[in-house]
Amino acid sequence: MGKQFVKEITSMNEDFPQWYTDVVKKADLVDYSSVRGSMIIRPYGYVLWENIKSALDQKIKETGHENVYMPLFIPESLLQKEKDHIEGFAPEVAWVTHGGEDELAERLCVRPTSEVLFGEHYKNIIHSYRDLPKLYNQWSNVVRWEKTTRPFLRTLEFLWQEGHTCHATDEEALEETVKMLEVYADICENLLAIPVVKGKKTEKEKFAGAKLTYTIESLMHDGKALQSGTSHHLGDGFAKAFGIQFTDQDGKEQYVQQTSWGFTTRIIGAMIMVHGDDRGLVLPPKVAPKQVMIVPIAQHKDGVLDFAYDLKEKLNKVARVDLDASDKKPGWKFNEYEMKGVPIRLEVGPKDIEKGQVVLARRDTGEKMVTPLANLEETIVQLLEGIQTSLYHKAKEHRNDHTYEAYTYEEFKQIFNEKQGFVKAMWCGNQACEEKIKEDTSVTSRCMPFDETAIAKVCVCCKEEAKHLVYWAKAY
Repeated sequence: MGKQFVKEITSMNEDFPQWYTDVVKKADLVDYSSVRGSMIIRPYGYVLWENIKSALDQKIKETGHENVYMPLFIPESLLQKEKDHIEGFAPEVAWVTHGGEDELAERLCVRPTSEVLFGEHYKNIIHSYRDLPKLYNQWSNVVRWEKTTRPFLRTLEFLWQEGHTCHATDEEALEETVKMLEVYADICENLLAIPVVKGKKTEKEKFAGAKLTYTIESLMHDGKALQSGTSHHLGDGFAKAFGIQFTDQDGKEQYVQQTSWGFTTRIIGAMIMVHGDDRGLVLPPKVAPKQVMIVPIAQHKDGVLDFAYDLKEKLNKVARVDLDASDKKPGWKFNEYEMKGVPIRLEVGPKDIEKGQVVLARRDTGEKMVTPLANLEETIVQLLEGIQTSLYHKAKEHRNDHTYEAYTYEEFKQIFNEKQGFVKAMWCGNQACEEKIKEDTSVTSRCMPFDETAIAKVCVCCKEEAKHLVYWAKAY
């Protein structure tokens, strides 16, 4: 029965997109709604978001930010105030045209992001240098009318946080932009065990209306990249559009310098694609809803269930523990919790109780170990730490093994014809080369890494003098 259960998941090497869809459905993370491209996040999926949100919210508050909430609807005239911004979002905007039976005098946009809402608000509350910096964050949903959708990765509606801040100087805004990118990188690497490349987006790929965009990029198991978090230095473009000014210490009127930054539920998709395998989810212990699942063996025998419940109560002091006392067979339970990615399975039966031991099984490696009850709590803590570290190093090794260097355009194209992954190559800074590369290979620039150590002197595309090292990849 176990083998048949696992066969319900398509092999990732056979059809990676179908594997992904199978996993998110069969692990009870999501269900489809009656609206195309919208997902119902089920409890097991939502608790993943809650765990991520809790950790990130704490870090956001530790860096001095306050949480606020902005309206869901944006008047069309307000959205039009920042020209580059609305042009960038126009294809994805959902519009409300009627209230009940009545046509609205002005269309309302269902927020795709909230720069203009914060801009309007900041104009009303910022007057002096004493009002700065203004460090706000919002947890909310947004709507973007995507043409192609996939659960978590790209949906019409998704959950996220969006930070919006105002500063007196360009330097302060830049410092904020980089600081929040580092917060995102920390969440990815230390909570989700996803290694990232940190860098700056090209002019073509930056956020609409921003002065510059910083990004963290991660590599999925199939060799495609995923933009995992972005932080934008908005400069004074929105400030000028909305009239957000303050009187500085010399009594002069100045425009504020702004930032915005966001982290979304798509990171759950990234975690699935970085760590998952043909048996389903593999969850990093720090974010896993349940870190240990107790499966009683021969639970109908006297004392087994009582012992298992006592064990659960004891272990709950050091980990998130659950127990499956249902009448399903142990083999079914094993497969169920492997599918759901629970980091450790604990098996205990009459013989184990007699010998003062339990059997622990690691989800990431499948390794089983007999562990004495005497030091079980300590073993569980160490094992969870080991799994967390192991998942990160395994993902980093995979990324490194699928990161290549290209020195000529022929070599660049050949790599993407034969392989998937990151390619490091030099770029002249000319958008025409960037567009040619995308047209020829369906590859986009992911970022110019903070460490821009040159690997050649000329652009991989046009052979003119190179200005930047770029990570290139096919991306989600």
